[in-house]
Amino acid sequence: MASIQKLLEIMNQLRDAETGCPWDQQQTFASIAPYTIEEAYEVADAIARHDLDDLRDELGDLLFQVVFHARMAAEEEAFDFDDVVMAICSKLVRRHPHVFGDEKERARGQQPGSWERIKATERGAANSAVSAIDGVASALPALKRAGKLGKRAAAVGFDWPEIQGVRDKVIEELDEFTAADTPADRHEELGDLLFSAANLARHAGVDPEQALADANRKFERRFRQMEAQTQSAGQQLHQLSLEELEQAWQRVKKQPPE
Repeated sequence: MASIQKLLEIMNQLRDAETGCPWDQQQTFASIAPYTIEEAYEVADAIARHDLDDLRDELGDLLFQVVFHARMAAEEEAFDFDDVVMAICSKLVRRHPHVFGDEKERARGQQPGSWERIKATERGAANSAVSAIDGVASALPALKRAGKLGKRAAAVGFDWPEIQGVRDKVIEELDEFTAADTPADRHEELGDLLFSAANLARHAGVDPEQALADANRKFERRFRQMEAQTQSAGQQLHQLSLEELEQAWQRVKKQPPE
């Protein structure tokens, strides 16, 4: 593991009080957290583009974030990088009894819902007053967090038995949004609508965050095609009427992705 040790040594030097980098020396958990989130998104972006060279580099940047946080924790005598590694090793072994358990557990194989049951047991052991929705990170993107909250609630029976109930709820929330007549009410009702949509995605087996990301990319691709075709005809989008814009949009929708 010489490469990991080299990275740890570099991190230690950067944080050295006398010979380190002034910027790195000044950082805290809170100041570094936005960079950690950004690096995770850049990893996801490289995966979406299937750029493996970029993925290698972005994974390195994300690993550096882990090392950075571990170094700051070591300075506070809370934990160090080895503790981080051992914690995830223990967790993976504990949550995979069908792989690492005794002979009986391995023979039984992976059981439906076992991962969530083990996680719930872990949460209960850490806090006797645990809630079923504890541990859903508040920093998650709101749509993804909505899906996780719904999944946690469903685990204790607070859920629609069938997808039709969720569809009805989405329609109900859309009607309530339509009827809202103040900015505050529209804000609240739109939030309820999006939360219901996240639950619909869960019942349909769709990742709502990924579905929206794909929709964003599709819209971007089609919009760029519409711009290019309009410019090829010697015009700009802002020069077209709404009817012409709709016609242009329908044309690009019929074209296969480039």
